[in-house]
Amino acid sequence: MMLLVDTSNSEKITVGINDERWVEDARMEKSQKLLGMIESKLKEKGVVLDDVSEIKVNTGPGSFTGLRVGISVANALGWLLEVPVNNKNIKKEGPTEPVYS
Repeated sequence: MMLLVDTSNSEKITVGINDERWVEDARMEKSQKLLGMIESKLKEKGVVLDDVSEIKVNTGPGSFTGLRVGISVANALGWLLEVPVNNKNIKKEGPTEPVYS
């Protein structure tokens, strides 16, 4: 199962599971909302974090703080679950890096 994380928009968070997407308003609270949103969407779909087999994260361009939050969460989950982030094995190839605008 693929998990998508996009925090590049300064006002919204997008989380996806396979082909489904959910968008929430998060003007100043990305770091506080992202993990909770991921958890709630996984629960809604009846799956658990261990079912994630790959993670896709928007690396930019976008706002500095927004990208940093999304990419940090994606890299941490990729490392924890030992799954690729943007097709990279974090333990062998290093973390995914942002592209700032």
